[in-house]
Amino acid sequence: MNTTRPNFIDQLHNAWHTQNSLLCVGIDPDITKMPAPLRDMPAERAFFEFGQAIIDATAPYACSFKPQIAYFSAHHAEDALQELIAYSHKHHPHIPVILDAKRGDIGSTAAQYAIEAFERFKADAVTVNPYMGFDSVEPYLAYSDKGVIVLCRTSNPGGSDLQFLNVDINGQSKPLYQHVAHLVANQWNATGQCALVVGATFPNEIKQVRDIVGDMPLLIPGIGAQGGDLAATLAAGLNARGTGVMINSSRAIIYASNDEHFAQAAAQAAQETTIEINRLK
Repeated sequence: MNTTRPNFIDQLHNAWHTQNSLLCVGIDPDITKMPAPLRDMPAERAFFEFGQAIIDATAPYACSFKPQIAYFSAHHAEDALQELIAYSHKHHPHIPVILDAKRGDIGSTAAQYAIEAFERFKADAVTVNPYMGFDSVEPYLAYSDKGVIVLCRTSNPGGSDLQFLNVDINGQSKPLYQHVAHLVANQWNATGQCALVVGATFPNEIKQVRDIVGDMPLLIPGIGAQGGDLAATLAAGLNARGTGVMINSSRAIIYASNDEHFAQAAAQAAQETTIEINRLK
């Protein structure tokens, strides 16, 4: 699909360097945590105004934004999400927007999810679940300029229930998450726009994935509210050029305050996080 925006990987590389940032700001709008004036608005308006304020405040310190679709759809606010992504593209065009949807379904349904992500919401990338195999991921790859970010080793404790099960890889027994990394790096990445999700709560696994995938970008949640070790994450995840990661922080930034100065507090939290990331690189 041709657009006026550069492809996702080019956007990301540019943002890493021009922004001097590896920070991905997650936008997970919870109406109960917003300032009182926003809680009194209709949800769709509140979500847009909250998200717009967060985007404007944190844009100087971010390499990407990552709105989570469930927070919007649970309150019938998908139009606010669409409006918010359009706003980000217009006012901060150098920063890619990742739709955090974690979709995973059979090919015909996946094709509709791809339309949703890339044609309705016009996201630059989307997160997807590989559990149903390549045909469930392939429809997203039809959009050759769009990022497809595949869940690999997630930050939640229950991820080990499946992701750490051993499978056979070329005659060797390896954890399933490593098999996913091999598949994405060596077979699925025909567009060159793929990335992987690897949680900061498992720095040893980040290192294993980095060794498998080379310079492929890693989206790394789990810093901040989930308690991931930033220094260990960077040591394990950075590529040879000192980039290659999007360190996601959501709640610790967007809910740094819930009073009328919430945007300024978010900006300060984002700036401090970026300074700390750059100090530890």
